[in-house]
Amino acid sequence: MQDFYVVESIFFPSEGSNLTPAHHYNDFRFKTYAPVAFRYFRELFGIRPDDYLYSLCSEPLIELCSSGASGSLFYVSSDDEFIIKTVQHKEAEFLQKLLPGYYMNLNQNPRTLLPKFYGLYCVQAGGKNIRIVVMNNLLPRSVKMHIKYDLKGSTYKRRASQKEREKPLPTLKDLDFLQDIPDGLFLDADMYNALCKTLQRDCLVLQSFKIMDYSLLMSIHNIDHAQREPSGSETQYSVDTRRPAPQKALYSTAMESIQGEARRGGTMETEDHMGGIPARNSKGERLLLYIGIIDILQSYRFVKKLEHSWKALVHDGDTVSVHRPGFYAERFQRFMCSTVFKKIPFQPSWKSLKLKSQSSPIEQKTSEDLEQDSTISMIPRCQPLSQQS
Repeated sequence: MQDFYVVESIFFPSEGSNLTPAHHYNDFRFKTYAPVAFRYFRELFGIRPDDYLYSLCSEPLIELCSSGASGSLFYVSSDDEFIIKTVQHKEAEFLQKLLPGYYMNLNQNPRTLLPKFYGLYCVQAGGKNIRIVVMNNLLPRSVKMHIKYDLKGSTYKRRASQKEREKPLPTLKDLDFLQDIPDGLFLDADMYNALCKTLQRDCLVLQSFKIMDYSLLMSIHNIDHAQREPSGSETQYSVDTRRPAPQKALYSTAMESIQGEARRGGTMETEDHMGGIPARNSKGERLLLYIGIIDILQSYRFVKKLEHSWKALVHDGDTVSVHRPGFYAERFQRFMCSTVFKKIPFQPSWKSLKLKSQSSPIEQKTSEDLEQDSTISMIPRCQPLSQQS
């Protein structure tokens, strides 16, 4: 247990020392929190020490243009494996207290949409402390994202600002989702059940730690839109190709995070999903969903209790995003599994139905075929599959 509270500190003078090289920066101190415990975390997800160092140190980190509501800065490693985020002192302190129980839960069930924390560090220079946490990267830069949402299951002030909307890929919110995709996103039955089971389990973990105000980050790649775009526009960025790509961290993609309970060969095609979860919108367009729970380093303390009490006096208490952990978890799950994600109400594969619809018109349909055709119409405004690419 003491491994979770160890802090290693190394001083880096500009002229160098017996342990550190000379550099052109001001003197600074580098602290590593719980180095042994975080090494356990990395081993749990199959991350080798040399790959971890190579990802973070071989090339300059890439700064991402979007910052969090708290003012945090985000960077991504050059090989697209890790996100590096600056955190406040209270968040770093809370993560340290969270580690023992959090590790126990992830060790028992590594298939989760919760953040995977791989390291916590602090750089002290010029009288300032810069704390950073290394996490799994939810959104691969090699896949073009067409739309992105930060969802809480709340409606109070949950619409993206005009300034946010002016960004190339704005982070939209709950009210935007309800307006843009009112019918929700359709998953095959096995995938839907696995996703909702994972969300339920993750919310129970967060509730047990009295964590709230978290979000589901969801970025959507529209396969059909991408195929209609000009050649060369599908890939936003290039990744490091000078070295054979190391094995990705285990359970690092959205698909891996939930597929433990999902059987292969549902109603979606079994093509390469690039780590995304296959889905359809109400138009029948093929989508890949990249999702994960974010912003979990918020506990329901006095400030949050006071904030909710004040907001509840002015607004409907059930609609504000700051809430009791138990109520927050229940509302979060209900919104995700009844409004955002929905189950395709039939079992045969999209591909087989598409081929069947293109077969000879002389061919007689069986009663089973007729039953399948009738259930397809249950998806709101879904185009016939024979009209899709």
